[in-house]
Amino acid sequence: MKSLLEKLSLQPVNAGACSGPNNWIESDARPIVSCNPTTGEEIAAVIPATREAYDRVVAGAQSAFHTWRTVPAPKRGELVRDLGNILREYKEPLGELVSLEMGKIRVEGLGEVQEMIDICDFALGLSRQLYGLSMHSERPGHRMYEQWHPLGPIGIITAFNFPVAVWSWNAAIAAACGDTMVWKPSEVVPLAGIAVQHLANRVMADHGLAGVFNLAVGAGDVGRWITEDTRLPLVSFTGSIPTGRRVAQAVAARLGRSILELGGNNAIIVSDKADLDLAVRAIVFGSVGTAGQRCTTTRRIIAQENIVDALTERLVKAYGQVPIGDPLDPHTLMGPLASSRAVEAMIRAVDRALADGGEILTGGKTRPDLGAQFVEPTIIRMPRQTAIVTEETFAPILYVLTYRDLEEAISLHNGVTQGLSSAIFTDSVREAEQFLSVIGSDCGIANVNIGTSGAEIGGAFGGEKETGGGRESGSDAWKAYMRRQTNTINWSRELPLAQGIEFGD
Repeated sequence: MKSLLEKLSLQPVNAGACSGPNNWIESDARPIVSCNPTTGEEIAAVIPATREAYDRVVAGAQSAFHTWRTVPAPKRGELVRDLGNILREYKEPLGELVSLEMGKIRVEGLGEVQEMIDICDFALGLSRQLYGLSMHSERPGHRMYEQWHPLGPIGIITAFNFPVAVWSWNAAIAAACGDTMVWKPSEVVPLAGIAVQHLANRVMADHGLAGVFNLAVGAGDVGRWITEDTRLPLVSFTGSIPTGRRVAQAVAARLGRSILELGGNNAIIVSDKADLDLAVRAIVFGSVGTAGQRCTTTRRIIAQENIVDALTERLVKAYGQVPIGDPLDPHTLMGPLASSRAVEAMIRAVDRALADGGEILTGGKTRPDLGAQFVEPTIIRMPRQTAIVTEETFAPILYVLTYRDLEEAISLHNGVTQGLSSAIFTDSVREAEQFLSVIGSDCGIANVNIGTSGAEIGGAFGGEKETGGGRESGSDAWKAYMRRQTNTINWSRELPLAQGIEFGD
């Protein structure tokens, strides 16, 4: 841990709240302990924000917003560009810190930082493309157009499984749009948040700025303060569906906006017209990557009954070759689960699946020989889509179902309350187009011959139904971070009313 801090040029601070360069706010709150999920050992303790410290952070973000919003958008893009550059410089140690603290393998930790770099590049270009529309007025001598203004300080609450990338999806675009922000990282991975804040502080200092990027470490109390805070017109929340409901209700109660990125129960339909070699590779990464702890993890396989045996035989063989162990070991493909509660949830899910008539094809057990939070990646063949299959278990469990025709497959696919990511493997154009049509996948992400995870930043990320309906990252997701204004200019000497209304002389 010390070597990682040295690589990041970071000095420990007795604080978990920050409102700009050299403005770490100390507190006497009870420390949050960050533990290494691989060994169970304590990495470090972080002092969370008190209510007083949190209010100071929000006040700093408010004050900075009044100045930041007046900076021309292309100039704001330069700050985001330099954030991307410092992330390039520290990609390796930051990625390794993510792996150490969260438990994902090293290449995934590095990939997460690369996502941050990519979204900074995207937001830099976006800073010159915050376009509004012009439209023809029905009134002579009038001009109408729309423009977009910065929204205000926003709250960002992120989950443990992507300690830094999801923050950047919001932060880079919000900064280019002229917003400031207050970030509460997951209390499971506070060190990654502090490391990113240190880097953001250096970039702000280079630009003579403070208060654009802000941090408030803490548990549920800090999250509640953010969701109820009328000073934050937008709250972006990534996490579980039950917590997302509470966030949505709290933010809506004060007529604020929310971006919700909640659970996923993602399925891949495998047709009898599929390239099975291609499908197996995608399924293994999608179901085993990050130890099944991605919101886009592949959790269900819906296989055509004529090829299900051949498919599962290949999957079982591939699962047996997955190296499990230290995520920083370059040979490891699956690390530990993030907590002991996650291990318990997985074992309960396996037991419920067996009670429903499921058959374990491989896995299903813990790996105490490797550590308390290690498990076997598991494949369970199910006779039908039972209640446990329709739930999201944040662990490497893959349920296998069968279908006869594509209509049945799509019905099974859409028969869950979540709607994030989906895929079909087929070489049939008709099947692919039906899956992507209005009668096909009901998810926010639908793929053909590619798995459910590994979304690129160029497309808007998010899902439907209980996934929350939010969109982050690419496309036109930037509009969520701004307020739309319709403008009409009368350049004539008359004052006609719309809809042909006449109101006296």
